[in-house]
Amino acid sequence: MIRLTSLISINLGILVVFISITTLAIQRVHFLMTLICLEAMMLGLFFLFAKLLFFRGLEIYLSFILLTFSACEACIGLALLISLARIFGKDYLRTISLHKC
Repeated sequence: MIRLTSLISINLGILVVFISITTLAIQRVHFLMTLICLEAMMLGLFFLFAKLLFFRGLEIYLSFILLTFSACEACIGLALLISLARIFGKDYLRTISLHKC
């Protein structure tokens, strides 16, 4: 039986994911803002998967694998942000073009 606090935490995870998707759709000009939205989305998914797997009696190793991939994604994103700032001088996504490569 799922308690009320469990339903609130599951709904909170879903809410965080949808808010981060909405923010990603609205604020897609800066590369740093897209990275922050992606990290919030991954954190919401981690929270959601951890709660759902815990209630089903399964191991929560799958959620830790998701968290590991999220950390790798953050590392690659920050490396791209640094290289973008060094090459172009700003983090606008509109300045990135394949014609300049």
